Amino acid sequence: MTIAVTGATGHLGRHALTALRNRGVHPTDIVAIVRDPAKAADLAEAGIDVRQADYTNSEALTRALGGVDKLLLISGSEVGQRATQHANIIDAAATAGVTYIAYTSILDAQNSPLALADEHKTTENLLAKSGIEHTILRNGWYWENYASAIETAKATGALFGAAGDGRVAGAAREDYAEAAAAVITNTTDHAGKTYELGGNEHLTYTELAEVISGVIGTHVPYKNLGEAEYAELLENAGVPGPFARILADSDTGITLGALDTHSGDLQRLIGRTSTPVADVLSQA
Repeated sequence: MTIAVTGATGHLGRHALTALRNRGVHPTDIVAIVRDPAKAADLAEAGIDVRQADYTNSEALTRALGGVDKLLLISGSEVGQRATQHANIIDAAATAGVTYIAYTSILDAQNSPLALADEHKTTENLLAKSGIEHTILRNGWYWENYASAIETAKATGALFGAAGDGRVAGAAREDYAEAAAAVITNTTDHAGKTYELGGNEHLTYTELAEVISGVIGTHVPYKNLGEAEYAELLENAGVPGPFARILADSDTGITLGALDTHSGDLQRLIGRTSTPVADVLSQA
């Protein structure tokens, strides 16, 4: 049984490869699909089959998926291009004879107010029409998303955002990767299901600021801004305008509960509680 992982040299992809091996999948039964094989030299040395394919090249994707039974489709990072890229991968998987796909989506994708959810919703719909057996892994926020806030807090003495009193049920990338590995190595139990994945901690940004305060050893208050004001602050800090607006939109979504869940799906899949945010940010 051969399992392929897209985006295999990314943060989540590498964690997924580790999680698969921890579950007993032999490296020679794993295919790492990457854009730049030079970044995957260590994976090849470990015995993993590294195959090159760009998400925009359907022929290369079809070749890369040759002989693959199951695919972990990790959503792409190029916001605005992902729906087309994911369609290419799903079509290539169908052509190559892949029989199962696990896809990393976003919480409550079909109903989410987040701008980020649109491409996930489209991809979920494509999978439903593909005829390929699949599982939807609706990942919540990564606690690692707030690693940059540590440096900002050191420089400015505050955590900035536009999340109000909304709560985030985040988890570590490693947690989500373990859940993906649990699903794709036991598709009999998980095919056809959709999981809402979030951590044990449900934190407001005020509470997150308290955690950051503990990590850096100095008090950091949370300063709530309007969505437009926060987007402007991010852009002035060097974040590209379109992505700054997406991040600010996501914070507004937090006020609406878009990144909180009490499903317990993540904990059941990985067989433990999620990694505490303090541990994630301390390591960062």
